[in-house]
Amino acid sequence: MKTVLFFLCVAVYSAIAGPAPLVDGKYPQYIEFPDEDGVMHTVDLLEPVDSELLMEVERNPANNKYLLYTRRNRRSSQRLVMNNANSIRSSNFNANNPTVVVAHGWLGGENTNINPTIRDAYLGKSDTNVIILCWRRLAVSTYPTAASGVPAVGRGLGQFLTFLNSVTGQPFNRMHLVGFSLGAHLVGNAGRELGGRVARVTGLDPAGPLWSYNRNRLRGSDGVYVEAIHTDGGLTGLGIGSAIADADFFPNGGTSQPGCATSLCNHNRAYELFASTVTRNHLVARQCSSTTQVSTNNCRGSNFHMGNDDLNKRGSGLFRVNTGRRYPF
Repeated sequence: MKTVLFFLCVAVYSAIAGPAPLVDGKYPQYIEFPDEDGVMHTVDLLEPVDSELLMEVERNPANNKYLLYTRRNRRSSQRLVMNNANSIRSSNFNANNPTVVVAHGWLGGENTNINPTIRDAYLGKSDTNVIILCWRRLAVSTYPTAASGVPAVGRGLGQFLTFLNSVTGQPFNRMHLVGFSLGAHLVGNAGRELGGRVARVTGLDPAGPLWSYNRNRLRGSDGVYVEAIHTDGGLTGLGIGSAIADADFFPNGGTSQPGCATSLCNHNRAYELFASTVTRNHLVARQCSSTTQVSTNNCRGSNFHMGNDDLNKRGSGLFRVNTGRRYPF
């Protein structure tokens, strides 16, 4: 009888104190997610969201900051305000030049590394309207709250671009939306708000936690051409790791990157690689017929350039490219 009671107690204890449940069938309830400085934060993926903040984000899409950089103001931004036509007309925005919008990820802001990295790559190559979307008010909330608010911020960006189009006449086929991590899903929702009419949507290591089966994640219909670059898609990587776009690129297999010893380094490599391709257009991938070919580096299909700034780019499928350890890779 004592033996039976002992095993019963062990079973009850294991049920109570056992491993945390999986979320999306992949991630444990508690994960470590780094901020922009590499400081790790413990995230509870099942933590209740901040409903009041989400309602405010939904009601006030104009609260996000749209910061314009051009070759006439490379370092000092000009703020474009939704529903304020004069803020656009009095700025350096030039409808004859292409527009790229850059959206940061969780815990990011206007000074996050992705922003100057991609901004400088574009402005170093051609005269472009670079708009940095700062959605920091939501991004610095808990991860579940930020993830839940991504669709609303994305719709707000889509509404802002509709307003920009009405003021300047720039067509959507001159616009490229680029987002990193949570920002990748954000720009996907912006493209969806615009009926998939923007020329390009690029997701840089789209966030994985809470997005494996999320209907609001980035998808191929969000733009005329949608590309995803996966760099940290391992078993519990920060990136989603699976094909979700028209063309999905898996540098070095998509789970770990040369010269990286941390998940944060792998994750950030997505925007570093993209910026380098904007400048050089030098990373040529091979098409793969399966994820097995991607992981075993045995892709034998046609060549296709990863990244770059070509607004007329078209393609579909799985692709692997092998890169170097350091910039320009």
